[in-house]
Amino acid sequence: MDMKWFEDMEARIPRGKVRTRFAPSPTGYMHVGNLRTALYTYLIAKKGKGQFILRIEDTDQGRLVEGAVDVIYKTMKDCGLTHDEGPDVGGPVGPYIQTERRELYGKYAELLLEKGGAYRCFCQKAEAEETGEEFKKTENPCARLTKEESDAKAEAGEPFVLRQRIPRDGTTTFHDEIFGDITVPNDTLDDNVLIKSDGLPTYNFANVIDDHLMGITHVVRGSEYLASAPKYNLLYEAFGWEIPKYVHCSPVMRDHQNKMSKRHGDPSYEDLLGQGYLTDAVLNYVALLGWSPGGEQEIYTLSELCETFDISGISKSPAIFDIEKLTYFNAEYIKAMSKEDFTKLAEPYIRQSVKNPAIDISAFAPLLQPRTDKLTDIPEKIDFFDSLPEYDIELFTNKKSKTDAEISLNMLGKALTALEAISDWTEEIIHDTLIELAEKLEVKNATLMWPVRIAVAGKAVTPGGAVEICHILGKDETIKRIRFGIEKLK
Repeated sequence: MDMKWFEDMEARIPRGKVRTRFAPSPTGYMHVGNLRTALYTYLIAKKGKGQFILRIEDTDQGRLVEGAVDVIYKTMKDCGLTHDEGPDVGGPVGPYIQTERRELYGKYAELLLEKGGAYRCFCQKAEAEETGEEFKKTENPCARLTKEESDAKAEAGEPFVLRQRIPRDGTTTFHDEIFGDITVPNDTLDDNVLIKSDGLPTYNFANVIDDHLMGITHVVRGSEYLASAPKYNLLYEAFGWEIPKYVHCSPVMRDHQNKMSKRHGDPSYEDLLGQGYLTDAVLNYVALLGWSPGGEQEIYTLSELCETFDISGISKSPAIFDIEKLTYFNAEYIKAMSKEDFTKLAEPYIRQSVKNPAIDISAFAPLLQPRTDKLTDIPEKIDFFDSLPEYDIELFTNKKSKTDAEISLNMLGKALTALEAISDWTEEIIHDTLIELAEKLEVKNATLMWPVRIAVAGKAVTPGGAVEICHILGKDETIKRIRFGIEKLK
């Protein structure tokens, strides 16, 4: 065995800095839990002035989804989680795709075999069992083969998997930054498969090798991997390597009983964008799913999170995904945008309903921005601008505004005359004309404005009032709609 090669690999490892990795499998969309893992991993690196690495774990070839790697890249870019090293940008410890490191795993498997931390298993097990689930050491005769017997079987071409050799006695203790010290009896740990019969490593083996060779100092993953952590420790110890800090995060739940699941209709990151949520709002909300910064502040930019984030604030308890809370965050982010940015973002949603090119898109911003929780709310809010919807004259009756059909007919007649007389159709002049008319008629402003708004919009709930809507519609369309309202009421 060429030990010089292993020494050279050790010499490549970056040391002395915080190094974290996000290591997704390209098996579909970016789920909320995965996004949170990516975010926490990024924040730990940036808070520690270290490096954030992207590694693609594609050893489970049967679950790969075409285009999923592109989804990972796009999501990371959209969220501003820029990786310092990865498949697309390179780095000192590449390659950063597991299937491109296959030869490397084989060499470390041989080294582990040499050190006595693993053994070849020639038992005829089903391929599905090669994850090492529920395989009892006491039932495996291969663990008792001598080196010479094992070598002879391998040289004779007998197929085998490589299993981790777990001690039969004693306990293994590991430390997690959130859960503290955890001790497990070794006789509860199975000899899990490290190298499958096709030569590819299992997750349990590849992630330990990669984390060590990439100099990873903090391993962030879901708490479902707590049960595997003692086996990872035993691997590190068998190789004589330093054990990284473990950060196991509790799951994101749909409710108190069920984890979030795409199969059950729970949204992925891409789904949330499609539902009208902003990336910054999603990221801010996801940061607080299981992490508390302390204090009253809730709205954080990514740079503020980099300064504030601390592992000690991560909770042991599962986090409940609350779509209403996310909607609140989203509305706050929308309100905080500049008028120009909101208009640009809202334009495609506005144009779903307002196809008339003569209508100025920018006029909608002051109406919509303070009243929009999600971008997808916009089309329905303004669907009356292009064409007046069918509406019932009952809408003209409003107790608060003190209107009914008869009063509304009178108000519309007076308003029609006043609005027809306007030559310069500005919002200010429309406003002053109607306010002066209400004063002249000795009625509350609402008694005049309510029927005008119903006539021009055909809806009880609209973004903006009668004045703003009349201004955007233009004089001709406003007059036309008021006349139509008068006819309905006669």
